[in-house]
Amino acid sequence: MILSRSQISNKSVRLFRALGDETRVRILEQLREGEHSVCALTEAFGTGQSRLSFHLRVLKDAGLVTDRVSGRWVYYAINLNTIQEAEKLISRLKKSQAATLQTSSRTARSSSEA
Repeated sequence: MILSRSQISNKSVRLFRALGDETRVRILEQLREGEHSVCALTEAFGTGQSRLSFHLRVLKDAGLVTDRVSGRWVYYAINLNTIQEAEKLISRLKKSQAATLQTSSRTARSSSEA
């Protein structure tokens, strides 16, 4: 069964697009250690702030990170709610695949017994 575009949530699409970039996955890995300022992330990645800010915006738009302003500093952290939603989505995909494989296996056995 193929889902129509309207059945696939925009949030899921944004989530997978955000995770489809190595730099953004590396940022998430860095944030696993806890909240970091943009300045600290810029230093850790050895890249320009504008480039890093672009990636952080994509992650934020996908709901993967949250930001907190404190004075002149902006701090980013992983949004655990979205991570849990992604786990549920992937779990549903795995269950769908497992059901398909079971059905295919039964059909193949039935055909070979006939």
